[in-house]
Amino acid sequence: MNWTKEQIHDVVEKQRRFFKSGQTLDVKWRISQLKKLRDAMVRYETQIEEALQEDLGRSIAEAYFCDVGTVILEVNEIIHGIKKWSKPETHFSGFTCFPSVTTKVYKMPYGVSLIISPFNFPILLSFGVLAASISAGNTAVIKASSKSTACTAVLKKIVEDVFPQEYVALIDGGHDIADFCLEERFDKIFYTGSPKVGVHVMEMAAKNLTPVALELGGQTGNWCIVRKDADLKDVARKIAFFKLCNSGQICININQIAVASEVADAFVNELKDAFIRQIGENAIENEEYPKLIDSRAYEKCANEADEYRDRIVFGGNGDDKTQKYSPTIIYPVRIDEPIVQHELFNPLLPVVPFEDKDVDKVLEVIADREHGLAMYIFTRDKKWAKKVMSTQQYGGGCINEVCLHLMVKGVPFNGTGHSGMGAYHGEWGFREFTHPSTVLIGSRHFNLPLREHPYNGRKNSWKMKLLRVFEK
Repeated sequence: MNWTKEQIHDVVEKQRRFFKSGQTLDVKWRISQLKKLRDAMVRYETQIEEALQEDLGRSIAEAYFCDVGTVILEVNEIIHGIKKWSKPETHFSGFTCFPSVTTKVYKMPYGVSLIISPFNFPILLSFGVLAASISAGNTAVIKASSKSTACTAVLKKIVEDVFPQEYVALIDGGHDIADFCLEERFDKIFYTGSPKVGVHVMEMAAKNLTPVALELGGQTGNWCIVRKDADLKDVARKIAFFKLCNSGQICININQIAVASEVADAFVNELKDAFIRQIGENAIENEEYPKLIDSRAYEKCANEADEYRDRIVFGGNGDDKTQKYSPTIIYPVRIDEPIVQHELFNPLLPVVPFEDKDVDKVLEVIADREHGLAMYIFTRDKKWAKKVMSTQQYGGGCINEVCLHLMVKGVPFNGTGHSGMGAYHGEWGFREFTHPSTVLIGSRHFNLPLREHPYNGRKNSWKMKLLRVFEK
């Protein structure tokens, strides 16, 4: 279907009318919708996996681990907690408000939400965000990626099978269709993608003062720091797994590695061995190895690799027909070179050596650049690592691990600055799509004239005295 501006407007207006009916406010009804979504993930599992294979070359295991299973995990967490999260909070109003001592905070949905999802995790970043929107009582329009066409087709099939269009609708198409959506007046927008487009989304949203949540990869990428005391075999094993996943097309993936020069050569050798153990001598011939999303992404990766051809110590080969490019280690790279100053979003992996005693200087350079969505530290000195992780600015991360912070229940996933704003997953997603409304419940009895005129004169001097007592 080729969407027109008028058709998109009609969908938004239908959803606005449906939201005003009040049906989405019922928590039991929301739970029933979440269960429908979860059941659909199970029912359409094979079709989803086939679509991920077609668009991104994903294996069945990777498709389930990263998209299908993760959505089910997210939905189950929400179903388990939504009754508690949605209950109004009761607060003591304080003596200043006496005798109206009770205040409620109601968890209200924004209304009609717009979810703009990317190509790299087309299922997870559509339905995972949708689950958060549903949990808060919103309706949703999903603008799916035009690059992952097979996955968008499956997403559309699922949405049309499970939900009426006035509640959840999926819109496909390119940037022009996305702009048609952004021209509409939504009540909440959630965008996942690049910082550049994130700026455009905010500019469009500002016209209607629509609140926005952004999940962005980060303009200068995510750093991994490997100290000289790290367990190199363990580090290499984990980084190799992570960089192979989705061929590096992950917003929280490692963009560049800063390795203590004392162990840099040994680390690079361990990383080579880890890649070979996991994917073989030639990754592009392995059926399990994913591909880049399109020819443009492939060419961008291949061209940048060619710029550093003299320092490629592993990989560096690809197949433009299959759009697979091998995991590629580039070593050594200076910390001020172009390749480590922008997000790669591919299997290239530059390694920056530094003297271990100068690690604080490396952290200063990282801190001066745009904030990443993730940071990873490998060291036996956990006290130092915790200090770093509690003082640097980034979205989230791990000490002696990669990416698994994304899978932890009850914690937020978010970015800061050029890596995003807002947070979601579980209760944090419920909060992101919820407006807390504070309501004081007034009393008709025992009201003192404390706040009323007149304030001056001997008879009214007690008012000021009481105010000084109450407002402390």
